[in-house]
Amino acid sequence: MSLIKLQEIIDEFEMTVVTQNTDITSKDVMISEVNRPGLQLAGFYDYFNQDRLQIIGMVEYTYLRKLDSARRAETFRKLCEHKFPAIIHSRGLTPFPELMEVAEERGVPVLSCETSTSELMGELIRWLRVKLAPRTTMHGVLLDVFGEGILLLGESGVGKSETALELIHRGHRLVADDSVEVKKVSNQTLVGTCPDIIRYFIELRGIGIIDVKQMFGVESVKDTQTIDLVIQLELWDKNKEYDRLGTSDEFIDILGNQVVCNRIPIRPGRNLAIICESAAINHRQKKMGYNSAHVLSQRVIDNINSNSSIH
Repeated sequence: MSLIKLQEIIDEFEMTVVTQNTDITSKDVMISEVNRPGLQLAGFYDYFNQDRLQIIGMVEYTYLRKLDSARRAETFRKLCEHKFPAIIHSRGLTPFPELMEVAEERGVPVLSCETSTSELMGELIRWLRVKLAPRTTMHGVLLDVFGEGILLLGESGVGKSETALELIHRGHRLVADDSVEVKKVSNQTLVGTCPDIIRYFIELRGIGIIDVKQMFGVESVKDTQTIDLVIQLELWDKNKEYDRLGTSDEFIDILGNQVVCNRIPIRPGRNLAIICESAAINHRQKKMGYNSAHVLSQRVIDNINSNSSIH
């Protein structure tokens, strides 16, 4: 299971640690959801997930301010019985003394942030989803081709890196070669990146390792890219039937997400770079509602109907 240190969240969102005697080094966050404990402050704890970060906004703060000191202390005591990672005050709100006392006693970090509540929740959830997303590593090459994230897959030695180099030479950008780290940010979005140790490098058999950033400039590389299309390179098999019309899409499963996959047979004389460019443009056209295979199919049907009416 992925987790992230509370200290990293504090640094990223420029939060202030209000409780000085709580140990934040041992605090980890394991889920991306956060919680505003309005119902909990009123005493309702059914289905309360104590693994979430707790955020006190203006609504919760105003409710607590209306309670007398003894009731407020009891409310915080009951809340802090649950071992959540931290409690965050948005809008720079000053934590109540009753909370400070209970938090210090129970070892619950109290944080403060100047950001508005809604903005803090939105940015925090988005950031945590990326950091805690399910992930896997795939053997392939990831590129940005005309803004489309193209993941080249295939057996070792099939020509993925050589194809990538030609695409880079034609003005497209490299994200990762050989090892692609894939994160599932949502049920619709996969994001790929490269391990730091091999970032910007490509291995070419017969030449060795080349540094794409140094050779082609900073405009030839990119750190992250959504994966929009998979191109599977495979050696030509004369006994295999390949799709020649593209009327229906084939998909590949990556971390539970279905990604469109084009299988490209390789044989001498095929320009793989321009094929990949065409696949990227064709995929974008389909996303925008234009499918050339369907247009051709409709033309054929209309032509048949037209000839039938004449006869």
